[in-house]
Amino acid sequence: MKAGAGSQIGGSTFTVGIDARHLRDFGIGTYIRNLLPEIGAADPRIEYRVVYTPGDKELLASLPSNFQLFPYPRQDRERLDHIRFPWFMRGLEVDLTHIPLNRVALFMPRPYVVTVHDISNLLFEPGEGLMPHLRRARFKRGLARAERVIAVSSATRRDVVQTLSIPEERVHLIYNALDPKFLQPRPTINARAAGPDSETFERRRILERYQIHYPYLLYVGQIRPQKNIPRLVEAFAVVRNQLKDHPDFRDLRLIVIGDQISKYPAVRRAVIESRVEEAVRFLGFVPFDTLRIFYEKAEAFIFPSLYEGFGLAPLEAMACGAPVVTSAASSLPEVVADAAVLVNPENVFDIARGILDALLDNALRSRLIAKGRERARYFSWREAGRRVVQVYRLAAGQGEDSADGPG
Repeated sequence: MKAGAGSQIGGSTFTVGIDARHLRDFGIGTYIRNLLPEIGAADPRIEYRVVYTPGDKELLASLPSNFQLFPYPRQDRERLDHIRFPWFMRGLEVDLTHIPLNRVALFMPRPYVVTVHDISNLLFEPGEGLMPHLRRARFKRGLARAERVIAVSSATRRDVVQTLSIPEERVHLIYNALDPKFLQPRPTINARAAGPDSETFERRRILERYQIHYPYLLYVGQIRPQKNIPRLVEAFAVVRNQLKDHPDFRDLRLIVIGDQISKYPAVRRAVIESRVEEAVRFLGFVPFDTLRIFYEKAEAFIFPSLYEGFGLAPLEAMACGAPVVTSAASSLPEVVADAAVLVNPENVFDIARGILDALLDNALRSRLIAKGRERARYFSWREAGRRVVQVYRLAAGQGEDSADGPG
């Protein structure tokens, strides 16, 4: 080990470097922002040196005293980052580095720990040509050189072991968790509405801003191929046709939040061919408090993804009280347990069946809402932080191999 300025544990110094350059990202940013304070609290004797993008310092201001912050102006997508970032980390004299996503610089000094959120880039990107081959080789090399690998679900752990041939004993399951803001009461934004009707007023104000005055199904997330949005659109068309005379759902709409349709011609084609152009809206990204209201007011949240490393969006919907319909595929059954309707994501009519069940079966709706709120609280950043610190100790040769198992 290097003789850094870290704490004395077992007679040797122990410092951990954290690559936090993706602090503002949607999914990985949630992971970094919530994990940092928990690993700091799990063992205050360990010292952390956090590498961040200039401009993000305010997001790290509340970290405890065992954290030091080091700005670094370059992104990990730059080719020269394979040399510059490892050189920068060597200068910090850390004993261990945690890279919280599966993008490892070629010359990264060891030992290091990598968190794998999924391997969708390997499974769903075009597989022909030199560049995809090089990306796969870099991906596998980064994990093969890692002292330990953290997988965010059993399904992801299995993918890493079986697809990338990483030894099972070096891959540790540590579940993600929700952003705690989803589990906290939503503050009233408009002070004039304070009182018993404040939440109703606020929801109405937000929805009126987006001109939403109809029942809707909701999807939140990206529109990459594995997200299965064309089949979601086709299933919605089936549901809308079956409910065209229903007193409550005859004007049912589908709202997609989190991405733009313009980049995905297959989705546009599905909307046109299903003849639901007037009933499907793509809103892009929305502010957090607005997103919570969309979750709260949705008739159901639909997430028919073909592949997820963990799948935070269904848990977010559950925390907000939306009945969830999701895939019986990859990590999703593991994450939602019995708190959602599971469907075959490759069968449009089974997706439609799940949606109709969630809309029309009142007993099922009530059960999904109650179980969903309970399930959303099952996963814990505090537990994740404690277990990540165990992995740090293993990677540094200072702990016993006991970090596997459920999160």
